[in-house]
Amino acid sequence: MKAVSPKTIVWIERFVWILIYGGLLTVIVGLFITRQDAPVLGSVLMVKGGIAAGAGVFLIWLRSRLKPKDS
Repeated sequence: MKAVSPKTIVWIERFVWILIYGGLLTVIVGLFITRQDAPVLGSVLMVKGGIAAGAGVFLIWLRSRLKPKDS
């Protein structure tokens, strides 16, 4: 386990939820657009949203491996 500053841990925890919620919202918008007029754009949004949500899940795993540095 690597020791990191408490500010870094807070930053990671905030970024996790931004990526997960933003990614899932982008997937939903992509689904809506795919069913309307632009299937290619919708597919691109769904893929990129899935990647963002996956990055958020990866950061949850990464955060579980870090410990706060004693000041």
